[in-house]
Amino acid sequence: MTPSLKFLLGTISALAFAQGVAASELRERAQELFSPLPSTIPALNDNVITDEKIDLGKALFFDPRMSASGVFSCNSCHNLATGGDDNMETSIGHAWQKGPRNSPTVLNAVFNEAQFWDGRAADLAEQAKGPVQAGVEMANTPDNVVATLTSMPQYIDWFTASFPGEQSPVSFDNFAKAIEAYEATLITPSPFDAFLNGDDAALNDDQTAGLALFMDKGCSSCHNGINLGGNGYFPFGLIEKPGADVLPPDDRGRFAVTETADDSYVFRAAPLRNIDQTAPYFHSGKVWDLKVAVQIMGTSQLGEEINDAEADQIVAFLGALTGKMPEVTYPVLPTETLTTPRPTGEVQ
Repeated sequence: MTPSLKFLLGTISALAFAQGVAASELRERAQELFSPLPSTIPALNDNVITDEKIDLGKALFFDPRMSASGVFSCNSCHNLATGGDDNMETSIGHAWQKGPRNSPTVLNAVFNEAQFWDGRAADLAEQAKGPVQAGVEMANTPDNVVATLTSMPQYIDWFTASFPGEQSPVSFDNFAKAIEAYEATLITPSPFDAFLNGDDAALNDDQTAGLALFMDKGCSSCHNGINLGGNGYFPFGLIEKPGADVLPPDDRGRFAVTETADDSYVFRAAPLRNIDQTAPYFHSGKVWDLKVAVQIMGTSQLGEEINDAEADQIVAFLGALTGKMPEVTYPVLPTETLTTPRPTGEVQ
């Protein structure tokens, strides 16, 4: 081996070692703030997950007959083909009404400490009951949901198998628990999880630089944990309030839940997994460009200008949070009978 070749190989080896050390140090910092997704479906409070319950919840998630009009299903606003949301500024519901807030993704939502932008639902089962009864969304009632389900023998069989031993397995509570069980399976492991688990090659140079910036700039002070958000409440405009085009003055956020003045314009930190799939952004859905959203957060939450190069690298890191979707096969739903309640209300 010639001296020049030995020198070249030595240089390459030294660079590889240095890169490995840098990746290891970055990972150690990240592991203090973030957690990788588990390899199994997480346990739920007071809701044992079974295959039967998952299959039932999947059917209910896709069934538009759970709405008064027979038009809207859970999947309408949380479309599993488009990142678990509907990619609209705010969702369209019963009688084509426009909802007040942007629809959050259902993917990985099981890891949020609470549901909805204002955290008014403690878990996914409680969340599942909300849109069904909201006049601007599915506009149905618990009694009508149960009447619809009990009108179809196959649904009765599925509920009986999913909730064995219960005298009345077809109930609104069990309807919500089944949907929760299905949604708990919607987990998307990403390159960032591989990095946290020890794979140095899982992130490219821009993504690792973006991760370092994400932590150094302070983004991780709100967007941390397993879902990089979804686990805390913060004022939108902590340092500088964005304009009314981004922060509508008539939506005071968590104040509507707590009626506490300090909760005015406070919202749950958005979980960031699959964020590059779920434009538009913020509870108002007013920003379509993820880079612009990053820069708005810099000025409004951190009091810091994030320049274009930095924003590009942070966006590159956020792209590493986009994971592999579980395989979704559209379910074949039970057939209606003559006793199935007919669609009601204006649909056009």
